[in-house]
Amino acid sequence: MDALKFITCGSVDDGKSTLIGRLLVDTRAVLQDHLAGVQRQGQTDLALLTDGLSAEREQGITIDVAYRYFSTETRKFIIGDAPGHEQYTRNMVTAASSADAAVVLVDATKLDWQNPALDLLPQTRRHSLLLQLLRVPSIVFAVNKLDAVDDASMAFKHISAALQAFARNAGLDVRATVPVSALQGWNVVDAPEQAGWCGYHGPTLLDILEQLPVTAADTALPLAFPVQWVEKFSSSSDTSQGRRVFWGRVAAGGVQAGDTVRIFPSGQSATVAQVLNHVRQPGSVVAGHSAGIVLDREVDVSRGDWLLAEGQDQTSRELLATVAWMDDEPLVAGRVYWALHGHRWVKARVKRIVHRLDINTLAEEDATQLEPNAIGHVELALQEAIPALSFARSRGLGSLILVDTASHKTSGAVLVN
Repeated sequence: MDALKFITCGSVDDGKSTLIGRLLVDTRAVLQDHLAGVQRQGQTDLALLTDGLSAEREQGITIDVAYRYFSTETRKFIIGDAPGHEQYTRNMVTAASSADAAVVLVDATKLDWQNPALDLLPQTRRHSLLLQLLRVPSIVFAVNKLDAVDDASMAFKHISAALQAFARNAGLDVRATVPVSALQGWNVVDAPEQAGWCGYHGPTLLDILEQLPVTAADTALPLAFPVQWVEKFSSSSDTSQGRRVFWGRVAAGGVQAGDTVRIFPSGQSATVAQVLNHVRQPGSVVAGHSAGIVLDREVDVSRGDWLLAEGQDQTSRELLATVAWMDDEPLVAGRVYWALHGHRWVKARVKRIVHRLDINTLAEEDATQLEPNAIGHVELALQEAIPALSFARSRGLGSLILVDTASHKTSGAVLVN
């Protein structure tokens, strides 16, 4: 199966970093010397396996997204440990925008678990709604720290009922709700010794993750290929016939020899003479994979250009988009930024701030600016047209970043509506 890229999210101190540490240790993905380096007072602090920044270790919180890798006999995994603080919502949004799945941690000890009508923490609701906004395909709720409550079965019953009611009201597609103890390792990788722990008889968290689907590549769309690098003098002249090779990753559709393509923005047309895969073997390549394209004639193509399927004319200079604002300076109408779409840089002016989203409910509020970590709808006017689609149709064609023209800091993540 393809590698699954998933993130952990939820409220502060729900045990996200500890859960990832448990997954790494129990799947034997951590070397002994690394494990010895995360000892505190004679005990292993699993959270330190992902919290690598000095500020994170001093404060005991996650600030930046940390990626870790491990594999089982069934598949490979890429984990993103997202921060839980509202102050670092932008970091969580960045990680979720490219994730195939998300595990939302819920700390049982922070809730009134004896109450059948308990209220969830605001950050649990906030992160779940953001996952819906970012169209993360699979969401799993993991009720953590059930080893620290007096009646684990009652706690899991009431908390899972509250989560299911919230999911129904919010329209979330939840794949599973599973009880775990990240600290003790119960029901994370291995099943607990006590059968039916918490009244749960389903699979472990790892078993669920092994069965989740990855985000399907946009193979049904017409070809869209952003040129990342032009190989001017090919070292493999036997395969490229001495012509230039245009390298990049296919964003949508597929490409094979004989296809007619249009170069954007020049508008010239050419025929694909040959397609090379990532190891320079000729053949067809589909979305999500790297390719080198050789055209039948010499045309002006450089980094930042797009090779599009003939007849694909969906380009625009006016965009209505959702923006996750990352800069310390608020976003106001009239500001001009660099926008990066694929590998193409264009100037973008903020025409209007349409709404700001209440990230607790995703309700739209009138606003004149977006503060740091805020999310809202804006209208952008681009200096040049780009071949953009909505983020709902294509993650590759529907996403941009905004960069400050003076400081060159990444200021915002943009999802085209």
